[in-house]
Amino acid sequence: MLDKLKNINTFIFDVDGVLTNGHVLVTETGEQLRQFNIKDGYALQLAVKKGYNIIVISGAKSSGVEKRLLGLGIKHIFLGVSDKMAVYHQLIKEARLKADDFLYVGDDIPDLAIMKLAPLAVCPSDAVEEIKEAAHYISPKAGGAGVARDIIEKVLKIQQNWFDAQPSAHDGAISR
Repeated sequence: MLDKLKNINTFIFDVDGVLTNGHVLVTETGEQLRQFNIKDGYALQLAVKKGYNIIVISGAKSSGVEKRLLGLGIKHIFLGVSDKMAVYHQLIKEARLKADDFLYVGDDIPDLAIMKLAPLAVCPSDAVEEIKEAAHYISPKAGGAGVARDIIEKVLKIQQNWFDAQPSAHDGAISR
């Protein structure tokens, strides 16, 4: 599997259950709150800083999620997507991604079709069984608990791109 990481330049992530722990806290006003991992955030912003493409495709539509991702420097954000496969095919065509250029990280049934097509399919340790069966790599980390950091760190280390001479303590929050 490590050999497949040498040419990766694009990471495609689901949100709920991958970048978050999959729990949704619903407030009395109906606002839906999600929890992100700060170590995942560091790895995501470092990958962006190093020139990697980070793409997010999610069925969820949340302004909080969008603000978090934008704060990390992620520009390719597709939220509220009902047909992930259509977006996936569009991205491959428009970005001219080659099979050894990218990987996909998903955790549940809406990700299954893409997981079966992706040249490198990754999932968190707490993904559903069907996704684990389709994955080329099952991270020891759970969704929202370091799975993004795990795969980004592996890729960047293999490509000797992990170290940052000027690391940022910025957590990706958008300040006003």
